[in-house]
Amino acid sequence: MKTKYGFGKMVPMDFKAAIDTVTHALQTEGFGVLTDIDVAATMKKKLAEEMPPYRILGACNPSLAHQAITNEPSIGLLLPCNVVVRQEENGTVHVEFMNPASVLSLVDNPAVGELAGEVKSRLERVLAAL
Repeated sequence: MKTKYGFGKMVPMDFKAAIDTVTHALQTEGFGVLTDIDVAATMKKKLAEEMPPYRILGACNPSLAHQAITNEPSIGLLLPCNVVVRQEENGTVHVEFMNPASVLSLVDNPAVGELAGEVKSRLERVLAAL
């Protein structure tokens, strides 16, 4: 999976293992998971709609986030980096990452652009570890 706004791949593991594996790989690159949104549970609770497992993890590298906020105080509107772990009806599991270079290109600040490249490199290493 590759779009202007994200990149990812199908992973050869079940949904829970994918959550655990991506969380550990993020930690290896200095990211923590600040938020964990269970979209499937929310849709069931709020709309009585069933869907396969779908979670959005809000990943943040504190050091890089601090640098970004120092250079562009309103950048919090574009943080954290979203990581989607989702399962299709047939059981196939995908892990997908927001492309920080695309999102942060909205900011006209060269220092933020450099940080976006660093964040993307780290997230690509996380993807490669899956």
